[in-house]
Amino acid sequence: MMNLATLPTETRNPRSEHLDELSTLDMLTVINDEDATVAAAVRAVLPGVAEIVDAIAARFERGGRLFYLGAGTSGRLGVLDASECPPTFSVEPGLFVGLIAGGDSALRRSSESSEDKPEEGARDLLTFDPTPNDTVLGIAASGRTPYVLGALAAANDAGCLTVALTCAGGLEGGSPMGHVAEMAVEVATGPEVLTGSTRMKAGTATKLVLNMISTGVMVRGGMIYGNLMVNVQTSNAKLVDRGVRIIAAATGFEKERAAELLEAGSSVKIAIVMGKLGISREAAQERLSAHKGRLAEALK
Repeated sequence: MMNLATLPTETRNPRSEHLDELSTLDMLTVINDEDATVAAAVRAVLPGVAEIVDAIAARFERGGRLFYLGAGTSGRLGVLDASECPPTFSVEPGLFVGLIAGGDSALRRSSESSEDKPEEGARDLLTFDPTPNDTVLGIAASGRTPYVLGALAAANDAGCLTVALTCAGGLEGGSPMGHVAEMAVEVATGPEVLTGSTRMKAGTATKLVLNMISTGVMVRGGMIYGNLMVNVQTSNAKLVDRGVRIIAAATGFEKERAAELLEAGSSVKIAIVMGKLGISREAAQERLSAHKGRLAEALK
């Protein structure tokens, strides 16, 4: 059991020691000033994040999956990111898997004791029969959550790529998770405004890095065209409108013509290939398939 008082995220922040004595505006200014430090802390670890993105993307090419594991806020952020990927990129739900200590019920109701059980982290991961093509990304602000350490150890035994995402940057000797995982990103977010409340700066940093990892992997996998979300699922009125605007932006056609192409092609990507190359839906599908769904290559 490490001395938790030494963790950067558990120390007291001198800039917020008198938080309860401030006016509401001054209190919020202190919080905002601390939040403003997070982006710079994340920027400092970008080289490591880039290496992780490339490593995961290579495993996706071999049919691998990405597992997020965490407890409390960290677990919820992992599940959130995994849940957003299928509608954003039209990937199978099983490609990104979010696991949280205590199970899905812990998304709404805290199950704090679950994080102290490494065997449950291992059990939850092994349910999915991980392979060497898979990546297991453990998330914990402290860098020492037993549930996550158990999952990382099991993932190492299974030959997976293991990654640690923590906010324990600056911890002397590094974090336990950083030592167990093959690759690590340890953001130095420092002490929280509310001592130990890692749903604040640490949570913000975690969300930023997870956004980068999932989006970066999908960009490397050809799921983006320029900066357009061409794999979006047009499953409601808002997304149909977005899809039409994406087709118009990619082809230069007016919105009415873009809407016709979406209706004829049934997907944004197919509609763009049909419109730009002047070919049928079937030919567009064949062309995309030949280029593994990479729109930029299919249009060359």
